[in-house]
Amino acid sequence: MSDNFQQFVDLLPQLGEGIIVTLQLTLGGAVLALLVAFTLGFGSRAHTKWARVPSRVVVEFFRGTSLVVQIFWLYYVLPLPPFYVELDPLACGIIALGLNYGAYASEVVRGSINSVAKGQWEASIALDLGAVHRMRRVILPQAWPLMIPMFTNLLIQLVKGSALAAYISLHDLNFFTGELRQRTSDTIFSFTIGLLCYFLVAYLLTLAMNALEVRAKNRLGVGPSLREVLRLAPVQTRADVGAGTPAPMVTSQLPPTTPMGGGRDE
Repeated sequence: MSDNFQQFVDLLPQLGEGIIVTLQLTLGGAVLALLVAFTLGFGSRAHTKWARVPSRVVVEFFRGTSLVVQIFWLYYVLPLPPFYVELDPLACGIIALGLNYGAYASEVVRGSINSVAKGQWEASIALDLGAVHRMRRVILPQAWPLMIPMFTNLLIQLVKGSALAAYISLHDLNFFTGELRQRTSDTIFSFTIGLLCYFLVAYLLTLAMNALEVRAKNRLGVGPSLREVLRLAPVQTRADVGAGTPAPMVTSQLPPTTPMGGGRDE
C-alpha cells in the first residue's frame, strides 16, 4: 500500500493538470450550454414556426444522440472533406459538452418560464411593458430560481460527462486515473482515487450553485439570505412560529372600503 501512495505522490503534478483540464471542460461546457439553453429555450417558445421548429429539431437531435458519438464526430469527422475543420481536443470537448447539455438545459429554461404564474404575465401586460422588458424585469427574475436546482443537476452530469474527453487524448482526471492504475497495478486504489477526485470537484460546484440559488431566492424575498444560511444560529421559519413564539400581527395597508351605494358623486 505504501508503494501505491508513493506512486500517487509522484503523479501529483499530473493530477493537478488533470483537474485543470476537467475544470476547463466543465466550466467552458457550462458557459456554452447556458447560451445554448437560453437560445433554444426561447426559440422553442416562439410563436413563429421559423424559430420554433429549428429549435425543437436541434434540441431533439442532441438529446437523442450519444455524447460519445458527438465527441467522435466533431474530432474525427469534421477534419474530413467536405468540412476541413480541425478542432483542438479541448475545444472539441467543450463544444460537444455544451451542445449536448445545452439541449437538455433548454427544456429547463422553457419549463421554468412556463411555470411563472399567469397573473404575473397579465400584470406585466397591464403595465404596458414590451416583450423584452416583460421578460427581463418580471418573468426571468421569477423563473431563474426555478432553473438553478435543475441546472445544478445538469452541471454535475456535465462534470461526469467530461471524463469521455479522455478518448480524444485529453489528459483529464479520467486519464490520470488510468495512468495511476498502470503505475500501481492496483485497480481498487486507482479508481477509488478517481472517484474521490470527481466527487470533490462535483461537491464544490454544488456548494457554489446552492449559494447562487439562495441569493436568487433571497432577492425575491422567498428565502433566507446567504449570510443567514451560513451563520450558526438557526433561521426562524414559519414552522417555528407558534412554538412558544407569538405570531406577528399582520395589518392591512389598504384604505377602508367604501359602503355599497357610497360611490363617487354622479
